[in-house]
Amino acid sequence: MLQLNLQNETSRLRAVVLGSAINNGPTPSIEEAYDPKSLEHILAGTYPVEADMVKEMEAFNAVFQKYNVTVFRPEQIENYNQIFARDIGFVIDDIFIKANILPDRERELDAIQYVIDQINPLKVIRPPEEVHIEGGDVMLWNNYIFIGTYKGSDYKDYITARTNWQGVEFIRNLFPNKIVKEFDLVKSKIEARDNALHLDCCFQPVGTNKGVIYKSGFREESDYLYLLNLFGKENLFHITRDEMYNMNSNVFSIAPDVVVSERNFTRLNSWLRENGFTVEEIPYAEIAKQEGLLRCSTLPLIRD
Repeated sequence: MLQLNLQNETSRLRAVVLGSAINNGPTPSIEEAYDPKSLEHILAGTYPVEADMVKEMEAFNAVFQKYNVTVFRPEQIENYNQIFARDIGFVIDDIFIKANILPDRERELDAIQYVIDQINPLKVIRPPEEVHIEGGDVMLWNNYIFIGTYKGSDYKDYITARTNWQGVEFIRNLFPNKIVKEFDLVKSKIEARDNALHLDCCFQPVGTNKGVIYKSGFREESDYLYLLNLFGKENLFHITRDEMYNMNSNVFSIAPDVVVSERNFTRLNSWLRENGFTVEEIPYAEIAKQEGLLRCSTLPLIRD
């Protein structure tokens, strides 16, 4: 049995599901694009090819091996994108919550069923149908659960709006002892530089008291100020619009002092090192073209 344990984003990682780029299928059509960034690359003819993405994911896997992390990979589905494991489920404390994802992606959950079978069935939850919530929007910070959402009345018109108010309430009811704070995110179907697909596109904690943040990713300045007050301005690394577009806030922590980052994030990586972090740099720029990066590719199961 897997004894799940997840209290935050940065404690020492012991077990994780890492997505897969193998058998990823052909470049999607314009109609099939789920987000503006993928669309941009489909139109430009620069959409990533499978061989490059497999190489990038293997580099990520090698870092996990170096730190003796147990890695589960999804079973292969033919011609199907299985890179972004974060979307399909997430763990809070010792509970595995299956995400109600876009219906087309249901098969991705089936591909990790062999992992879910190793969890106590009483600890596996499927929210009711009206609850929309994806792992990229759920962020743990000890006693806090941060959730990205979209409060616009046109929620249903946005394929980039992934977590609704029912999702926030569901988590609030499930974890009455935690402070659940939702953040209203900026969404765009057409301009990737103005689309915070998930909360981890514009904010993520690192270490024990620091974070990476993009101020303009929040629709309400008060949401940004909430994090500023909680973490302290001196502890937050502010990224630019282009750095947000390149997914600088979507790094991944293996331990409080170890962060896996994209090798081109020069400004961020320098700041991390100046603040005492070990930065494991890997190439991940091809996968980034699909509006997802390191955190999106992982589903952590156990941290110390």
